[in-house]
Amino acid sequence: MKVLIFGVTGMVGQGVLRECLRADDVEQVAVVVRRATGFESPKLREIVRGDLAEYEGMEGELSGFDACFFCLGISSSGMAEAEYARITYGLTTAAAEVLSRLNPEMSFTYVSGAGTDSSEKGRTMWARVKGRTENALLALPFKAYMFRPGIIEPLDGIESKTPAYRIFYKMAKPLLPLVRWALPNQILSTREIGQAMLAVARGGCAKRILETSDIRALLR
Repeated sequence: MKVLIFGVTGMVGQGVLRECLRADDVEQVAVVVRRATGFESPKLREIVRGDLAEYEGMEGELSGFDACFFCLGISSSGMAEAEYARITYGLTTAAAEVLSRLNPEMSFTYVSGAGTDSSEKGRTMWARVKGRTENALLALPFKAYMFRPGIIEPLDGIESKTPAYRIFYKMAKPLLPLVRWALPNQILSTREIGQAMLAVARGGCAKRILETSDIRALLR
């Protein structure tokens, strides 16, 4: 299986990359990045692209994949809706439209979030934009899956790039085992998300929008 990953420098993306590199049935992992990451593996190929909204002339590099894991995203904190949408909706759909044309049989898994608003009309800005993004992906001619994790536990030395999130995880770390025990359907680890994405790539899923409990069920 050949997989393509966007957002490998983020917390979720790092976890997904780790699981892909560890999987015996994944023969190649290509990552689309703005600059070289320094990650090394015989399976790994980096596609450096400064402008993630434009893919003209890249058909050869973006063809031949069985699955795409789209983990690219930012926090909406302090952002105007137009700017957040330009990144969250614009960059995601720009890549997805090209990939659906070049790899119509691929599966495309998008990291959204718990509370995403499919109606696109709710009061919460990020949830509306995520909902709009999900709806656009589901309308494309490939098998698209929306992952909506809630609390994400970073494992294997992975850290968030967002300072506020790093502080949160550092303070919350002693409590996460209790949260996992008390609210198992509200928390996933970076390891579990990566393994669940691979499960979807291997066998598909009846649901196209997966909440935390649905993602966890893929691991059973």
